[in-house]
Amino acid sequence: MAASPKLSPKPSALMISPEAPYPLDGGGALRTASLLQYLSARYDVDLIAFRHAGQQIAEMLPAGLVRRAETVALQPHKNTLAARAARNAVRLVRFRPPLLDRFSGYGDNIEKLLQGSTYDVAVLEHFWSAPYLPLARRYATRAVLNLHNIESTWHQSCARAGSAGRSLVHQCFQHAAARQEKHFLKHCDLALVASDEDARRVLSIAPETAVCVYPNAIPWRGVINCEPEFSIAFSGNLEYEPNHVGLRYFLARIWPALKARFPALKFRIIGKNAYAIQSDVAGLDSVECTGAVEDPFAWLSKSMIAIAPLLSGSGTRLKIIEAWAAQRAVVSTSIGAEGLGARDGESLLLADTAENFLEAVSSLLTGDKLRQKIANNGREEYERKFTWPIAWKALDPYFLIDGGT
Repeated sequence: MAASPKLSPKPSALMISPEAPYPLDGGGALRTASLLQYLSARYDVDLIAFRHAGQQIAEMLPAGLVRRAETVALQPHKNTLAARAARNAVRLVRFRPPLLDRFSGYGDNIEKLLQGSTYDVAVLEHFWSAPYLPLARRYATRAVLNLHNIESTWHQSCARAGSAGRSLVHQCFQHAAARQEKHFLKHCDLALVASDEDARRVLSIAPETAVCVYPNAIPWRGVINCEPEFSIAFSGNLEYEPNHVGLRYFLARIWPALKARFPALKFRIIGKNAYAIQSDVAGLDSVECTGAVEDPFAWLSKSMIAIAPLLSGSGTRLKIIEAWAAQRAVVSTSIGAEGLGARDGESLLLADTAENFLEAVSSLLTGDKLRQKIANNGREEYERKFTWPIAWKALDPYFLIDGGT
């Protein structure tokens, strides 16, 4: 990677990301793309991202977004159930969290790309790229770790929601992640987190860490004026464990009673990797899986209510922010709404048991005034706190340096 031009009117920034920020087809991509857009307006940005062999990150980005885009090819591995189980068994023995392990070991590849370069700041996306913090600090004046969630908290919540076997595995990875967080956080000059709750978690792990709450957000979207169908919707990557577990819980514990109460009701599941829930929806009446769609926002707008029946996770849920932007009423569990600062009965309804979830959805389906109130308040929450330009304001005190505007 060539050295930064000495006479550039902008400071320079490096971003290292374990996943592509574009297309905007998931929560991780949206958070990374938001930060990349912010940096590119103020810095000359070089991006290094991991991709599978034969995929080039430069081909996936909007023209002119970065100065240079480089790809690190991931070692291929099989994605069968047996292969994943074998890999995780090795990781348990090595006490290495799965995604931290997946993206480790490429230091030599990255260093070759950095030779001769210097940066005012390096930003590393996800905790999975934390092993490259010491390397980044050799080439950048400051190193920033953008935590999409708190990995140890994520595994802890999955342990609570999982079966006995999965719970034990997640507990082991929780302790492994906590140890790695304590080790790597000391190498960063600043940690970006999605919520006040996550800020407190970081400070409990590494009290000396400088922390900035940089909320998850989405680009500005106007409301799509359409008459919604008599349906409810769920949106997300269906292979992602909290989404999969939450959907299985809803389909098994809530949907049958809801369908019996409202025979004409439809349930639309929006998101990529629909194969992950095929066995869960097989034979269910009025349940539609769209698969990957170009614009999930438009699909959400077709339904009366969006649901987030999540039992695990960390960070904040962009599925709720997208539903708010679409001006659709939301029913969520408490963990699903964590970090958003939303009040029950105002911008969403909270329900932490199957019975309460059933009643909350029912009240919105039958109560036009309540549904419209929740939808309107949610839209106000989105406009006030969760657009990219609003979220970017939190970054200004930390990134407007040496010519940044």
